[in-house]
Amino acid sequence: MHDLSAQIAFILEIDKLKAVYRKTMVEADSNRHENSAEHSWHIAMLAQIMAGYAQRKIDILRVTKMLLIHDIVEIDAGDLFAFADEQDHQAQEQKELAAAKRIFGLLPPELALEMGNLWHEFEQAQTADAQFAKGMDRVLPVLQNMSNQGGSWKANKVQKSQVLKRNHYLKDIAPKLWQYVQQEVEIAVEKGWLLDR
Repeated sequence: MHDLSAQIAFILEIDKLKAVYRKTMVEADSNRHENSAEHSWHIAMLAQIMAGYAQRKIDILRVTKMLLIHDIVEIDAGDLFAFADEQDHQAQEQKELAAAKRIFGLLPPELALEMGNLWHEFEQAQTADAQFAKGMDRVLPVLQNMSNQGGSWKANKVQKSQVLKRNHYLKDIAPKLWQYVQQEVEIAVEKGWLLDR
């Protein structure tokens, strides 16, 4: 019964992810800001649809688990804009490590270890599964911003080079998607949605 109580405590805790808002806007809902729980669901679905583009063997179940848990740490750490300054990203990393320890620590030990290891694997992006998951996390905002006339890119004066750098995981793990991103970025520059730098 202790395990069930711990599992329920974790499930109730992660409900708080619905209250963490991102810069990406939901065009279908009056351009309100997307929350992190929605983002996690959306990229998990994206991975299912795009799995056939992976150039290396991936375990789509592991990829999906990574995508569903990767932002749970934002409950404590908050969301940091993808194109924030490097020092802000370094500070965020420390907050997220502490958050991972606390939040996954709510689970029974074996499950806490599994979830924590998957989260770390995603963050380090050394395996094919993690690189594909990272790629899905990075490509979805491209799709969203392109369908929303530049969306958060335009509002925050994001540069072409920033978007390309952020999506570099696709280059090796899903080259066709990388090519697509490059084409979309050029269109965004032409339309004035991204700065040409």
